[in-house]
Amino acid sequence: MSMDQDTLIKLIQDHLPDASVRLDDLRGDGEHYAAHISCASFKGKSRVQQHQMVYAALGTKMGNELHALQIHTSVSL
Repeated sequence: MSMDQDTLIKLIQDHLPDASVRLDDLRGDGEHYAAHISCASFKGKSRVQQHQMVYAALGTKMGNELHALQIHTSVSL
């Protein structure tokens, strides 16, 4: 089962409204993405905490509709 990019971006931005999200479909299959997420809410958080915030946004989609996700986070100013 796959997930389209617009749905994935919406899930992240619904949970992190100030996030800027860019996705790369790594295999063209809608199951393997690299997400580049810049968000002011990440300020003061460790990289692990930032990634946990992204995983919280995905809920049960991760491991089901979405097979693999590389997460690259940064703090937006």
